[in-house]
Amino acid sequence: MIGRLAGILLIKQPPWLLIDVAGVGYEIQAPMTTCYRLPEVGQAIVLFTHLVVREDVHLLFGFSNTHERELFRELIKVNGIGPKVALAILSGMDGNTLLQCVMDNNATALVKIPGVGKKTAERLLIELRDKLPAHAAAFAAPITPAEPSAYYDAVNALLTLGYKLTEAKQLVQAVTRPEATCEELIKLALQSVR
Repeated sequence: MIGRLAGILLIKQPPWLLIDVAGVGYEIQAPMTTCYRLPEVGQAIVLFTHLVVREDVHLLFGFSNTHERELFRELIKVNGIGPKVALAILSGMDGNTLLQCVMDNNATALVKIPGVGKKTAERLLIELRDKLPAHAAAFAAPITPAEPSAYYDAVNALLTLGYKLTEAKQLVQAVTRPEATCEELIKLALQSVR
């Protein structure tokens, strides 16, 4: 499985991207929420990826952070939702909006996305209701001076260690500083508990 790519952005024609990684060009599809965050062509980028293997094709999907990728993975587990529809959903709304739709049981907002009908929207709401709260920390967290994905990953790591959502967010927020990596944030947050 290809989980992450770091390279130079050669082509940006949303949803298609071409990334040069050590001389190999990877074609990637990315949601608009990721495409908006990308630098200009010729700049270095890092994308977290999900590989879909079919009989006739291998498709690589890219995301700006691990939480967006996990949300994509939860979406494609829903019966009747394939990668194309999942990509459309994440292009039509960011993680916060999708979580809010699920929490509010708002099928109307989901039906506005191309490829999502009323029955599909209702199925999404039912099947995601119990799965998405685990991702709430990542998407509900305020934007911080640190790299957002580092902040989200650190909060998620503390959740995995058994901390409550509010506690994990407070610990990471208290030690957040510009240019901090995920590992540094986790270490500082755990040291602050001692």
